[in-house]
Amino acid sequence: MNLSDIEIEVLLFGKWRFNTDWEKIFIELKQDMTYEQTKIQTFILSKPSELIVGNKFTGVWYINDARLSLIPKTVPKSIFNFQLPILPRVYLADIITSITSAFITEKYEILEVNKSRFIISDVDKSFVGIKIS
Repeated sequence: MNLSDIEIEVLLFGKWRFNTDWEKIFIELKQDMTYEQTKIQTFILSKPSELIVGNKFTGVWYINDARLSLIPKTVPKSIFNFQLPILPRVYLADIITSITSAFITEKYEILEVNKSRFIISDVDKSFVGIKIS
């Protein structure tokens, strides 16, 4: 792939869908370099973690050397973001996510990208994304 990082960024703006063996992923990469990601677990043994953490993540993203990095900042559907009757809303999961975001960055090598298809690879395997808007 001979695209610059800026050219890759422009192609990535929008909503994408990825299906893996264990989950369905929907991600919207926004022009302000933030993202919203929803991960729906399809493997029954992964459902408990989805119930605890939630299935929605938001954060910031960037491209460097044709690698996509996703840095989570909030997990708005986590059960650890709770409301107590006396106190204002406690965003415990978001606080923990913000603190640990330096250590849990998702990084993917971009193998191919065009206006409708996006192929990335992590350490184990490749994923094909389809643009949905």
